[in-house]
Amino acid sequence: MASAVSSREASGSSPWRWRMRPLTPVLALAVALSALSAFPADADEAKELRIGYGFGIGFLPLMMIEKLQLIDKHSKEATGRAMPVAFTRFSGSSAMQDAVLSNSIDMGGYGIPALLIAWEKTRGTANQIIGLAGITTGPLVLVTNNPTINGIKDLGPQDRIAMPSTISPQMYVLQMAAEKEFGPGTHDRFKSAIVSLPHPEAVRALLSRLEISAYFSAAPFTQIVLRDPGIHAILNSEAVFGGKGSFLVMAMSKRFADKNPDLVRAAVAAIEEADTLIKEEPRRAAEIYLTVEPSSSMTIDFIADLLKSSASDFGAGVYGVKTYADALVKLGQLRAPPSTWQEVFHPILGGRDGS
Repeated sequence: MASAVSSREASGSSPWRWRMRPLTPVLALAVALSALSAFPADADEAKELRIGYGFGIGFLPLMMIEKLQLIDKHSKEATGRAMPVAFTRFSGSSAMQDAVLSNSIDMGGYGIPALLIAWEKTRGTANQIIGLAGITTGPLVLVTNNPTINGIKDLGPQDRIAMPSTISPQMYVLQMAAEKEFGPGTHDRFKSAIVSLPHPEAVRALLSRLEISAYFSAAPFTQIVLRDPGIHAILNSEAVFGGKGSFLVMAMSKRFADKNPDLVRAAVAAIEEADTLIKEEPRRAAEIYLTVEPSSSMTIDFIADLLKSSASDFGAGVYGVKTYADALVKLGQLRAPPSTWQEVFHPILGGRDGS
């Protein structure tokens, strides 16, 4: 069952103590797909748009969409009526993916690997899962508290690596990096070293030098740990990809998109307006982020400076689909990869940058 909490509930509680127990991609999809028969393919147009997102600054565009009511604004401009929007927060990527697959929400934030697996499993069905738009391309960074480790080649059997889950984008990047470093067939070299921890718990463990010696981080947690002079980076996802790679994208069912074209356009317009505001008003965006996710270790100035230096990480463009697809084929998790990224995403993105 999906682990979710409404935004109102999330804002008054701390989600960081939750431990995620992720299913394997195949099992998670099987469970969620078994529920699809309960939802007719010819469902009426939506009376409310239900959006799911997780925790972390990568979801900032969706936080801004919620707090500034941007979909309400763009749906009213398109149809003359503001569409009610309900937001749900999820403590793990598996739960959000299951919620989209089972029609508990209409749209949710995915990593590219999860989207590709869901897209293939549902391809040709009325409930096919497709991408809507990019959310962020922020780099994933592997950091360590051990001064003798200068690359993944130096990680030994005693080392433990924290990341959100074993089906997170970080895991796939690490598998790709292992094959680059050690050769074909070595993608699972570090699998036994993985410790699944939510980002804030991983930060505490890394800084306390307890339990873990490395952490595959994402903003703003990367910037937090690198303030410690004893922490340094040993791998960056952009080096593995040879350029940008989407960390998060929005996904939905094709059925929903076909039945609600005005909402699809309003959602993309809202994402792009949020991206523009992040670039042009980083302090306002920082205030919104800390309203949604209060922090004792981050100030508005800290977040605003982070956003100024990483403004280009937010955008509707989609990157790294082919790289992820090739990796998933090697891992046996994808049989028939898409020939282009456009094959996986709604046509509304057709004219935008992507790879």
